[in-house]
Amino acid sequence: MTTPPPDPRTAGSPEPLTYAAAGVDLAAAEAVVARIRPHVERTATEGVLGSVGGFGGLFALPGRRWRNPVLVSAADGVGTKIEIARRMGRHDTIGVDLVAMVVDDLVVPGAKPLFLLDYIAVGRLDPAAVEQIVAGVADGCERAGCALLGGETAEHPGVLAADSYDVAGFGVGVVERDALLGPQRVSPGDAVVAMASTGLHANGYSLARRITEGMDLDDDHGLRLQSLGEALLRPTRIYCVDCLDLVANTEVHALCHVTGGGIAGNLPRVLPAGLGAVVDTTTFTPPMVFEVLRRAGRVPDDEMWRTFNMGAGMLAIVADGREAVEHLRGRDVDAWVCGGVDTSGRVRLAGLGQGRR
Repeated sequence: MTTPPPDPRTAGSPEPLTYAAAGVDLAAAEAVVARIRPHVERTATEGVLGSVGGFGGLFALPGRRWRNPVLVSAADGVGTKIEIARRMGRHDTIGVDLVAMVVDDLVVPGAKPLFLLDYIAVGRLDPAAVEQIVAGVADGCERAGCALLGGETAEHPGVLAADSYDVAGFGVGVVERDALLGPQRVSPGDAVVAMASTGLHANGYSLARRITEGMDLDDDHGLRLQSLGEALLRPTRIYCVDCLDLVANTEVHALCHVTGGGIAGNLPRVLPAGLGAVVDTTTFTPPMVFEVLRRAGRVPDDEMWRTFNMGAGMLAIVADGREAVEHLRGRDVDAWVCGGVDTSGRVRLAGLGQGRR
């Protein structure tokens, strides 16, 4: 019998290889589950069945509550905002961003978010850091009124740096078929109502990071009330609960989640063929962090508007702009009429380079 040649991966090694030696820490994985369990459990809603640890999350859709339900799904991440969190050594807000990016996509057709699943990939499992991330996800789910139904945490040694990670979220919502919002409801003369953002939210960070590469994130750079790093890490506003209340109490035709590409890149997605809109940029008061980035990077005004949300993270296309604004302000949402729908066939940003409201 011929003796097989020695495996070059283990030849000369004093100990047999193990999963731990390859970089996967099963004990840390068990510690993560124990740490995140209470955060997951506090998000449980009426439809959740079972608990943490199963192979699949279970959710029962109440049969009598919906006549002709349509399920809506969405998936998203938070992009390179994670690198700002890593530079700041703070991971408790990224989870809120993740939930916001998913549930505020779900609400665009009018869906109520039901549940979310998260995926976290890390270079090396740090149970305390993962708990911070999941605690943020749970906070976001509570604000959105949905359940964190399950998820996955994966250790990727040799693929990701030890202190690197990425996150993704997957959500499901529900809306009655005859209540679906969208281009089919939009008409010329509809008002466009803007809802204020908290800052960059989770978009445009490739440009923001390039601008701030040599800047001290612990300095305020003229922001006064917070450091630049804190301003860049401000959690994304979760709009879905306020949007659903607006839909229930006023005539809303469409919603637009302002993400990558800004207003000009997203508003056309909810307009029917042949219709356009004009948005008056002078009605906006962008948070000061946008001005800090513009000056530091010498970014042209039009480039700022096609990269960032510039102060409005959600738009509502409504029949009566004044009514919608009054309703939103009654819920402590800073809102204003910023434009209207017309027959131009394109979205125009008026007033670039002029004064702000």
